[in-house]
Parts: sequence; C-alpha cells; structure tokens
Amino acid sequence: MTTELHHEPHEDTGARLNWLRAGVLGANDGVVSTASLVLGVAGATTSVPQILTAGFAGMFAGAMSMAAGEYVSVSSQRDAEKALLDQERRELTEMPQHELDELTEIYREKGLSPELAREVAEQLTEKDALAAHAEAELKIDPDELTSPWQAAFASFVAFTVGSLLPLLAFIIPAGDFRISLTVLVAVLALALTGSLSARLGGAPRLPAIARNVAGGIVAMAATYGIGHLVGAAI
Repeated sequence: MTTELHHEPHEDTGARLNWLRAGVLGANDGVVSTASLVLGVAGATTSVPQILTAGFAGMFAGAMSMAAGEYVSVSSQRDAEKALLDQERRELTEMPQHELDELTEIYREKGLSPELAREVAEQLTEKDALAAHAEAELKIDPDELTSPWQAAFASFVAFTVGSLLPLLAFIIPAGDFRISLTVLVAVLALALTGSLSARLGGAPRLPAIARNVAGGIVAMAATYGIGHLVGAAI
C-alpha cells in the first residue's frame, strides 16, 4: 500500500494579508470621508442635488488620490526591490564563493548543521542562485515583484465601494430620513471594516470595532457641525 503525497502550491500569505488589509482600510477611508462630506454639506444646505454633487465629486477625488498615492508608494517599493536584486546579481557575478558562504551561513543560523547548510546552499545556488539569495537574504521573490498598477486599482476600487455605501443611503430615502440612514449605514460599514481589520491582524474585534465606529461618528458629527455653522454664516 502506497501513500500519495499531495503538495499544495506555495502562497505568500503575508503579501495576501497586506493586500486585504489595504483594501479594508481603503474602504474604511471611503466610508468615513464620503459620509462626513455628505453630512457636512447637508449641514449647510438642504439642496439634494448640491449634496450629491459634492458627495460624488468627493468620492472620485478621494479614489483618485488613494490610487495615485498607492501607485507612488508601491512604485518606490518596486524600485528599491529592483535595486537590491541588481546588487545581488553583481555580487553573484563578482564574488560567487563569498555569496555561497553567505547563503550557507544563513541556513546554518536557521538551525541546520554546517554540512547540511552547505549542501542546501549549493543545491539552491545550482538551481537558481539569484532566487535563492533573494528569498533568504532580501525576502523578495524576483518573479513576484509588487505591481504599482494593481495596488492603485485595488485602492481605487476599495475607496469607491466604501464611498458608495453612504451615498446610496442618502439617495434612497426621502425627507428627514436621509441623514439618519446615512449615519446608520456608515456606522454599520465601519463596524464591518473594523471587524475585518481586527480579524486580519489577529486582534480582538470589539475594541477595533469600537475605535472605528467612534472615530467615524466624531468625524461625521464634526463635519456636520462645521457645515451647519458655515451654512448659517453665509
């Protein structure tokens, strides 16, 4: 009787968690900023077209700002990764023996015997020296560098989705229920994003939810109050 071994594909769970966390935070920013903007304008005027115009304009501006910021940030990270890989290529070409010793020492420090560490280093170097050193020394996969375009698109979508929730809540009802429903939907959305961020970070949910909701309520109340004061003064 033989036992079959099933190998699952290796996945960079750390990178995936970072992407998910960035998406949750982007949606959270969309909820808070757009809900606060809508309520701030609503505090100054009762004109629904003006409020919605400001809300949708704020949503698009915020999404573009998030995307541009993420693109610049990830582009800088990618440039740094490429520079490190270029340096590693030069070192592998100019001093291969030193690099082999260095890789051996890395695996020896991880707990392997000197003989086994040397054997592992030699086999990995023979297979793909750059990949071996990039993973062991730099924690970089040369074939999976971060993509600034993907990061920008993800931030744009996450912020837009978060922004649409308070906007739709303001559009659907009529009369005095608009503001109340907008606040309610924003609070529920913030509770959800707080819960998700806590889960991704392995932290207790209730404190994260409480902080997230409290911060959103303060932001919405402050902008509504400022909008009301400005509207009264004009």
